[in-house]
Amino acid sequence: MAKRNPSPASRQASAKVDFGKTARNYATYRAGFPEAFFDKLLEMGLLGTRCRAIDIGTGTGTVARGLARRGAQVLAIDPAAELLAEAERLSTEEHDITYRVGRAEAIEAPDCLFDLAVAGQCWHWFDRPTAAAEAFRVLKPGAHLVIAHFDWLPLPGNVVAATEELICTHNPHWNMGGGTGLYPEWFSDLTVAKFIELQSFSFDVSQPYTHQAWRHRITASAGIGASLDAASVARFDMELAALLATRFPDDPLQVPHRVWAVIGRLPSHPR
Repeated sequence: MAKRNPSPASRQASAKVDFGKTARNYATYRAGFPEAFFDKLLEMGLLGTRCRAIDIGTGTGTVARGLARRGAQVLAIDPAAELLAEAERLSTEEHDITYRVGRAEAIEAPDCLFDLAVAGQCWHWFDRPTAAAEAFRVLKPGAHLVIAHFDWLPLPGNVVAATEELICTHNPHWNMGGGTGLYPEWFSDLTVAKFIELQSFSFDVSQPYTHQAWRHRITASAGIGASLDAASVARFDMELAALLATRFPDDPLQVPHRVWAVIGRLPSHPR
């Protein structure tokens, strides 16, 4: 059975993960933040045509593209060159994005440069105090940091819960299951880093996945393709296919997800 609601610290300390191993499937099959997330940032006044933004831990660039589509000039960084290559391949229409290998804990950018920083689906992988301090450093006075997640929701008897249980069977070291899509400890991270006026929002969506897409999405995940060898991944995929066929025959699946974000603002004169 998947471990329920592990602490963010235990999530960060999970088995070594290399998303570069699964970059193409990650880019093709993992659903990115829905358009409503970017619309919410726009509605809150955090985005605009002259907004200079940094996407920290961009992965395959889904957040960077959403920001650019709403007028931002985006620097997108990630430590995995393989993921950045996929991000550049997918950025065919959004021209105002610069992709660069980089780490959240040591951002290669001057002080007070950005109007907005976003960390989407990645904060738990960072040295969080250092990453928060770096975001504070590169943001302009009065600018905002958004830490956001787009998580599947394991509910009793649903396909997510069954999938998480299967992941744990094949990878007992995986401890990232049982989540609620809520991250209260991130509030403390922002407060300690001296961000102010913290606020949060969340909303739930049903994300469609075909059986094939769900299988690829899961085999590209941290607990399977980014952690296990190829033979183990193949065995897992066979069992997942059988599970879907017997217990969840609807195709496409409707997979419940939660969008959640916490936002902090720099003081107008922080330094």
